[in-house]
Amino acid sequence: MSGDELQVIGVAAASAVGVGAVGLGVAWLLRRRSIRWQLSLVAVVAALSVLVGVVGAAQLMFISQHDWRVVALVAVVAGVVSLAVALALGAAIAHWSASLREDARQLARPGPYEARGRGPAEFRELSEELTRTSEKLEESRAREARLEGSRRELISWVSHDLRTPLAGMRAMTEALEDGMAPDPERYRTQIRVEVDRMVRMVDDLFELSRIHAGVLRIEPETVLVGDLVSEAIAGADPVARARSIRLGGSVEEGIAITADPAGLSRVISNLLMNAIRHTPADGVVEIHGRTVPDGVELSVTDGCGGIDAADMARVFDVAWQGEPARTPAQEEDGRVRGAGLGLAIVKGIVEAHRGVIGVENVEAGTVPVGCRFLVRLPAS
Repeated sequence: MSGDELQVIGVAAASAVGVGAVGLGVAWLLRRRSIRWQLSLVAVVAALSVLVGVVGAAQLMFISQHDWRVVALVAVVAGVVSLAVALALGAAIAHWSASLREDARQLARPGPYEARGRGPAEFRELSEELTRTSEKLEESRAREARLEGSRRELISWVSHDLRTPLAGMRAMTEALEDGMAPDPERYRTQIRVEVDRMVRMVDDLFELSRIHAGVLRIEPETVLVGDLVSEAIAGADPVARARSIRLGGSVEEGIAITADPAGLSRVISNLLMNAIRHTPADGVVEIHGRTVPDGVELSVTDGCGGIDAADMARVFDVAWQGEPARTPAQEEDGRVRGAGLGLAIVKGIVEAHRGVIGVENVEAGTVPVGCRFLVRLPAS
């Protein structure tokens, strides 16, 4: 490479660096302005770098004045065209950015979100991400609405379940105090029954509050699933016999799991009692246990007649009592049953064991005849 060529390269490099440094300073001053100005600045810096380099090189080459003007005009025209293209592209990007900003504002408003997907690939990907975020927000709003509805239902049911027995106990105690009770012993027994029932309800509320607060204590140890199921069936059998319901099922031999015995026992008992309450007379409730690749699966099947698809998502909500086939009923003694805390507590205990719980309809042909609650727990 000759010395003249090296001089030209040096002049061009010095010109480009000088113009680039000035351009960076101007870019810093314009850092808070619209992107169209940034793109325009890039075009101007590129054109000026060429123009200054050409001027410097022309001085070294001693070309004629006419030739120098020709080269300068070409560089200026190219710079003007580049600036126009940069301004047009900046305006387009600013428009696409404004569209994205308006799309982002839609996220704060409830309702469907319509992504327009304009501009380059990055903008379209961002628009798609906003769409996914909108779907998550809608799910969150729906879940919040369900939780608020559950909270109101819980207050309503608990108020009813407390007010009714309290009113009855007040009337019975007044009758006992006035000596007007025809059978004082029966009154005392009934008062004790009602007190026990309210204690159980308060215990359930306390357990549920610990679950929601994340302070539920789990004391895991190795337990045999078959033993827990046998104990739960023995405890539920008198209630099932009183309702003419048959309890059945099977558990694979020797299934062991690391879990809190009291918590897991409560899960099985609650699911069995829930199944018994919603199964008509002469029906069947079955419980099965088996090993699966990722742990242990327990299933409880009843004859409730199925759950509507719209209610599937609410089964484990606090205070959910069910629709048509699972409408709140009365116990044998005429008292309204609990406030719908059992399944919510079951879900909380299962999740505290890092497990999952779900429900599905059992069909005969295309007609739902019952429900199957599925609990999956990790082996350790």
